[in-house]
Amino acid sequence: MDPALAIDHVQIAIPVGGEAEARSFYGDLLGLTELPKPADMAARGGCWFAVGARQLHLGVEADFRPAKKAHVALSTDALDALRARVEAGGHKAKDDSPVDGRYRFFTEDPFGNRIEFMDRTPRA
Repeated sequence: MDPALAIDHVQIAIPVGGEAEARSFYGDLLGLTELPKPADMAARGGCWFAVGARQLHLGVEADFRPAKKAHVALSTDALDALRARVEAGGHKAKDDSPVDGRYRFFTEDPFGNRIEFMDRTPRA
């Protein structure tokens, strides 16, 4: 039986007090729009961003350890321009092999979490 599940949001951990750096990277550098957190959750810290019809939640974790293997993958129609912005922002970009003709690279957010960026569609 197909449960017809879909991803609503993904959460990544950040250290306590990391919201300003998170907003700088995910909001200013990547261009994601911050979403207001519900009032009862706002006191917990962290921040939420829109990613198309889905959401990326950044939650604070007292015993924070960056995700070095697990990661989110964000797709774009402007991968080369995004890579240039990421590198200009001081973040190293590491190429990986294309998947089904879709080029991709990895970087780390300010906290060391692995983030993947890939073409939305295959390249000709």
